[in-house]
Formats: sequence, C-alpha cells, structure tokens
Amino acid sequence: MRHIKAIGFDLFNTLITMKPAALQDALRRLTSTLKENGVAVEHGPFVKAHGEAVLAFLEKTKQDGKESHNRFWISSALTKLGHSVAPDEPHISMAVETYFSAFIQYARVIPGTKEMLSTLRGRYRLGLLSNFTHPPAAKNIISQLGLAPFFEVVLISGDLGYRKPHPLVFQELIKQLGVREDQILYVGDDPEADVAGAMQAGLQPVWTTYVRDNHISPAPGMLGPTEVDPGPEVVRISNWKDLLSLLDGNRYTEDL
Repeated sequence: MRHIKAIGFDLFNTLITMKPAALQDALRRLTSTLKENGVAVEHGPFVKAHGEAVLAFLEKTKQDGKESHNRFWISSALTKLGHSVAPDEPHISMAVETYFSAFIQYARVIPGTKEMLSTLRGRYRLGLLSNFTHPPAAKNIISQLGLAPFFEVVLISGDLGYRKPHPLVFQELIKQLGVREDQILYVGDDPEADVAGAMQAGLQPVWTTYVRDNHISPAPGMLGPTEVDPGPEVVRISNWKDLLSLLDGNRYTEDL
C-alpha cells in the first residue's frame, strides 16, 4: 500500500455536527421569509410539500450524480401549493439564505478536531470535500467555525455540479491535492458517498463512526448517511486518536 501524502475530509458528521433543532428552525425561518416577501404560505403544508419535492429531486440526483439546489425544491413546493414563483426569483434567493442561517448558528466542531488538523497540517496536504447544495453557506460555516486555515483545498459539491460518490468530485480533489490517488486518505462518515466513492476513485478510505458511536443526531441534509456497514476490509475509526494512531503506524506513513 502506498505511503500517504495527503488527507481529504468530509465535513458534516465527520468534522462537525449540527444541533438537533437546526432543521426545524431552518424551515421556520424559510417560511417566515417567504411570508415577509408576500408569498402567503402556511408552515405545515409548505413543509410537507417541500419534503416531497426534496425526495423527487433526490431520486434524480441518485440516478445521475448531479447536484441539486434548494431554490428548485422551494419553487416546486410553492408550485404545488398554487404559487407561481420561479427558482431564480429574489424571494427564493432570500429564503435560501435565511434557511441556511440556522445551519450556521447550530453547527459545532467535533471535540479535538482542530487539534487533530493542526497536528496533521505540517505532515500532509489537507483537503475538504463536502456534499452541500449551497456553497456560500458551506464556506461560511467552515470559516465561522475556524476550520478554513487548515485546508489547502476546499471543494463543495454545489460548485462542482456533482456530489459524492460521483467520481468527478474525487478526481477534482486528487487534481487539486497534486498527488496520486493511492497516496490520499479520505475520511468520511457515509459508507456510500465517502467510503465507496473514495474507494472507486482509487483513494484509501477511512470510515469514521464518531456520530454513530456517540448517538449524535446526524446533520440534516438532502442525503443522509446510509446505514450499511462497508465491511471489515475498510478501516474504521471512532475518534481522532484512532486516526492519529493509524497514521503513526506502519500501515499509513508519509514518504520521507
């Protein structure tokens, strides 16, 4: 097995978590903003229609790997409720920003994450690859939580147009990290998006189960983590001490 020269990380449920109230609050903010801008919607019916729209767009995303965006979900939900509001209307753009303001407020860094990244930064090239529909919000969260300085590469699916496990996003990570794919470790919580996606792209996956093991509610998103177990052949960690031990051991060492 090749020596590791770079490490890529997932973001949600890997480096950060979200307080359980985030999604409920985000949806309340969304409907309030729509009402303030003259779109008369009731919270309950809108949430139901929005959820159905998300599932419909989710199915398409699963088929082709192309990233979607919240503005389409909102427009589709409003259309179902009898409102004609195009996805690119200012009302919807404002609602999207308000919606994600809750995520920024409720996001928390997993304990020990910054210390771990600080330890690794001088030894490896570090990159971040996250599935997130609205890149400005993701980048704001990364910045607000003080994670941005640790990464040479930050890639968001909303910018790339595709989302994990599509090979295109991993290929872009490989390209920007500037090392061979088999010299990159990729750490993530989702067995399908992170583990299988990284493995198919030739990276060396590490499955982190911190959120599962500590019974923490996963961060809300368009696609939640799958529940399958990737199997004993995939390295599993439960905390950052496990990761550092792997990297210090014989199996994962950087070239000197």
